[in-house]
Amino acid sequence: MAEEEGPTVELRQRRKLKSSENKESAKEEKIRDTPMPERAPKHVLFQRFAKIFIGCLAAVTSGMMYALYLSAYHERKFWFSNRQELEREITFQGDSAIYYSYYKDMLKAPSFERGVYELTHNNKTVSLKTINAVQQMSLYPELIASVLYQATGSNEIIEPVYFYIGIVFGLQGIYVTALFVTSWLMSGTWLAGMLTVAWFIINRVDTTRIEYSIPLRENWALPYFACQIAALTGYLKSNLNTYGERFCYLLMSASTYTFMMMWEYSHYLLFLQAISLFLLDSFSLEQSEKVHEVYKIYIFSLFLGYLLQFENSALLVSPLLSLVVALMLAKCLQLNVKKGTFIAKIMKVINFYLVCTLTVTLNIIMKMFVPHKENGHMLKFLEVKFGLNMTKNFTMNWLLCQESLQAPSQDFFLRLTQSSLLPFYVLVLIICFLSMMQVIFRRINGKSLKETITLEDGRIGGRPEIIYHVIHTILLGSLAMVIEGLKYLWTPYVCMLAAFGVCSPELWMTLFKWLRLRTVHPVLLFFPRLMTELMELQEFYDPDTVELMTWIKRQAPVAAVFAGSPQLMGAIKLCTGWMVTSLPLYNDDDLLKRNENIYQIYSKRSAEDIYKILTSYKANYLIVEDAICNEVGTMRGCRVKDLLDIANGHVVCEEGDKLTYSKYGRFCHEVKINYSPYVNYFTRVYWNRSYFVYKINTVISFQS
Repeated sequence: MAEEEGPTVELRQRRKLKSSENKESAKEEKIRDTPMPERAPKHVLFQRFAKIFIGCLAAVTSGMMYALYLSAYHERKFWFSNRQELEREITFQGDSAIYYSYYKDMLKAPSFERGVYELTHNNKTVSLKTINAVQQMSLYPELIASVLYQATGSNEIIEPVYFYIGIVFGLQGIYVTALFVTSWLMSGTWLAGMLTVAWFIINRVDTTRIEYSIPLRENWALPYFACQIAALTGYLKSNLNTYGERFCYLLMSASTYTFMMMWEYSHYLLFLQAISLFLLDSFSLEQSEKVHEVYKIYIFSLFLGYLLQFENSALLVSPLLSLVVALMLAKCLQLNVKKGTFIAKIMKVINFYLVCTLTVTLNIIMKMFVPHKENGHMLKFLEVKFGLNMTKNFTMNWLLCQESLQAPSQDFFLRLTQSSLLPFYVLVLIICFLSMMQVIFRRINGKSLKETITLEDGRIGGRPEIIYHVIHTILLGSLAMVIEGLKYLWTPYVCMLAAFGVCSPELWMTLFKWLRLRTVHPVLLFFPRLMTELMELQEFYDPDTVELMTWIKRQAPVAAVFAGSPQLMGAIKLCTGWMVTSLPLYNDDDLLKRNENIYQIYSKRSAEDIYKILTSYKANYLIVEDAICNEVGTMRGCRVKDLLDIANGHVVCEEGDKLTYSKYGRFCHEVKINYSPYVNYFTRVYWNRSYFVYKINTVISFQS
């Protein structure tokens, strides 16, 4: 009996150990029980090495060729090398002009420290306003570019503008390489990476905005996010060795933090990624330890970003931080229950509800105690967008009229279908989703599954990295179906997932032969289209804007303040350096209000009203754009002057309301006629076919 009680007592003592110790001992036993794999023959090792070498070479070459292609296409489109500096700078439109202007300011500064100080205490951009431009506009890319330009001695070799756009084009090459690697990791063949790159470039209109606006924050940030996704894909793989796991973890940590520093909206995108990982963990499709290690990366990046971004409170009140903290708290409260039992299923539901409740509660608490600038206009926009509210507010209606904030057009889906991308993507997504649901139901019912999935198993849904991508692409796709501007986040994902499916033997065990006989492979469409684009001779020709900027630099006083549309003000700030009243930025409530007030020059208000608005911002010159004043909009009710009339109550178009009219004519028309009282307040000093410049009088003569 004594001999029999020994093992029993030992067993009871083991049950009293902590769960963490149980997991560690289980890992040790698993490692001990796992037979050592036999060393592969030399020819097999050589084949593996050759495969990896060729794949890496193809990935790097694809990225380099894409960067060179962008450079050549940009030169063909703008004839950049044959233009003067002013004409080159005019090609930067809207907010892109603002970003590049700060890069120029950093190069002009006597030292890096002085340049950073002037940007963080900037009072030379917007009249009557001192801003921390580095924090408010995420100018870290410009700081890095200016340091690299001066530290590498490039000022003696290359012009600043070429160095700047060269960095952005290089990052786009890294972007493509990261997508290549991700598809390669998922499918096991580098041919999937080649197909990803082909589809990405064929559908370039819908995968990137690099052609239209080079300095955009997303063009700097998304390459790092693509690297983070590639590292996360490798990290989630079940058959990854220790060294590979560590490398992926370090790369994921560095790219996550860099991505967060480059783009102010990055934490929202990481929030969607965290939701995907939470669902992956909830269905027990991957070890919780790996997923929670990713959560730690989020927390580290958020707090480090908070400290280095001048205590940016937006990161503390972000939904990402609330979700990650809720997930880690829920894990501490989680009980160890045998999988497959009824209690385990109940605990899963409770855990899911607990995480959702804690996330909302923590976010509300953080917003109560952490001082922050609430993006109220974003919440109002979403309310109006989804029909939860009605408004006559100019800013809200103007945002709703922007093409990038509307639902995708039919042309978008037609383009994806013509390139054969959308049909393949839908088919791959359906197969992966159904396989995933099959695996989930098996695991919920407690059925054990093989840890190592073979080709013969036909269970693509059992691979955690694939399921993560399926969940993530569904979330991104859902948003892209509502707001067209988000297609630039979703479409690259579509290229990657579709290419993986086409080249994955697991997915096409039974369907590949039939599909190959009945479709045109996208690669056949690739090179002819690219060569046609490079052969086309295009030209960017805007002499009126060049003449306007030249006049400002020669005739306007250095201390002058200009007022006009935000897009034009961005170009003036870049090309001349003069102070302006507004900027084409939409993340600040004060700037949005300024934009709305300055836009009143296109409304039906009196000369006195416009004069009071402009002088309240210390403006000295007013620029009226003929394109806005005489705009013929393609969408009814979306012209600037129509939105202003609705907001001011001058013309009410809703049914059941009275039609009211202003007793004043449209200001931008009336001021051109040069009669009283307009000439009393404004004196025309310059005009061409597109622009009319008026000096705002300081001494008013009320002669009739």
